Amino acid sequence: MNFVKDLRKHYSRRFSQGGEDGVITRVLEIVGSTNRFYLELGAGAGEECNTRLLRESGWTGVMLDCDYENPAIGLYREFITAENVNQLLAKYHVPGSFDVLSIDIDGNDYWVWKAISEEYRPRIVVAEFNAAIPSNIAVSMPYDPSFRWAGEPDVGMSLLALQKLGASKGYSLVYARPPNGFLVLRRLLPPGYTELSAEQSLGTGMALLLKAVPLLVRMRNKHWDAGLNRLPWVAV
Repeated sequence: MNFVKDLRKHYSRRFSQGGEDGVITRVLEIVGSTNRFYLELGAGAGEECNTRLLRESGWTGVMLDCDYENPAIGLYREFITAENVNQLLAKYHVPGSFDVLSIDIDGNDYWVWKAISEEYRPRIVVAEFNAAIPSNIAVSMPYDPSFRWAGEPDVGMSLLALQKLGASKGYSLVYARPPNGFLVLRRLLPPGYTELSAEQSLGTGMALLLKAVPLLVRMRNKHWDAGLNRLPWVAV
């Protein structure tokens, strides 16, 4: 099946910031669920986030955020780092196998997912990427365990960095629409599934346009070319 074409049609919002609700729902229809458990790192107040629709649908899970806490809905205030993420998952009894992981911590997303132990194997991963970085460049911000986002443009990771990290953990990037990429455990994909490039995974219709119209490439990359590329990114 053409995941990008299919998931683009299901991009719709109820509680998520963008259309993540519809995409997550559709991916779950395709690959199935097991224990109906989710983990969201960087959930805000738990109101406009990627897992609220699951919670409202009877799922259970844990949300962690550095600024908010509401145990009644499974939201706990924790400052997440690469050093403590596995201890936090153990603290809140996250099972090794579960269905959905969402990562949106506005900064060290790459390093935190990289640090999560292989014993944790969500079926679906939704992670934020920095759409200002061209999709053929694999970079992340330098790791800083004390980092808190204050509006800087040089945060997070590129889409290609997300894809490469996912591949190293056994995941395929099946769809992307700024600001999130959607990855699925490779063993759950249909036989004969063809791996996509980061550019091909974009579900906004931009991939074909960018190939056809070089001006759009320059427009999309203007912030990168204007100086964002000179900031201290780490090639990954």
